[in-house]
Amino acid sequence: MTTGRTPEPRDRATSGREWDARSYHKVSEPQFAWGKRVLSTLALAGDEILMDAGCGTGRLTSLVAERLPGGSVVAVDRSENMTRVATETLAPFRDRSSVVLADLSSLPFRSAFDVVFSTATFHWILDHQRLFAELHRVLKEGGRLHAQCGGGKNLERIHHRAHVLMRAPEFAPFFGDWRAPWEYAVVDVTEERLKRAGFTDLDVNLEPAPVVFPDGEAYAAFVSTVILRPFLARIGNEGLRRAFVDRITAAAADDDPAYELDYWRLNIRARR
Repeated sequence: MTTGRTPEPRDRATSGREWDARSYHKVSEPQFAWGKRVLSTLALAGDEILMDAGCGTGRLTSLVAERLPGGSVVAVDRSENMTRVATETLAPFRDRSSVVLADLSSLPFRSAFDVVFSTATFHWILDHQRLFAELHRVLKEGGRLHAQCGGGKNLERIHHRAHVLMRAPEFAPFFGDWRAPWEYAVVDVTEERLKRAGFTDLDVNLEPAPVVFPDGEAYAAFVSTVILRPFLARIGNEGLRRAFVDRITAAAADDDPAYELDYWRLNIRARR
């Protein structure tokens, strides 16, 4: 039986700030694939000092470290769970990597990096103007921002279904003060924010990046860990959490193609 009071998150791993890092490490193949493509477009001499802004579990950061034999990478994330796993992932690169627990909107660096690299992170930060000002501050003169995040119409289909479902009588009591924890910016707004932060040589664009899962089980595992995480963190009953995911998954089975997520990626290139 639910009440009219929004319950506290059930634990740190499902709170708005924290992640189930080990589950994310297993299911985040789409993010890893996008990240590898973004990294392949980043020219590096090999001696740069680079920050991976929102390193997650460090899978992609380890590929960055491989390309910096004479440089180093600082892996930054605000999730304790993510940084803990990232430290394990980056163990083979201890000589050229470090992991820092920090919020990207308030970083403990100044004019420290040749490159700020980031994938699948910026959309989880609501204040992009403050974010870009902070990234500009931590870059050296002439340093580069090379990033990708969700943008534009990212995930409209599943978010619409989740918002309809959260108004159902059994779920509504958990969402009385709901505020979406993401910012899916568009190109012109992002360009203006970058300019105000002091960036030049802007190259910003949106691209579709749909992902199709092989079956309902894989789809449910992914959306539970990644997309629906903020919704599920609000629901104080395990049975209702399962029901929320099951209904979303059942609706996705009827899509064409079935179990598709309508991802859009915002590519950001700029120079300090």
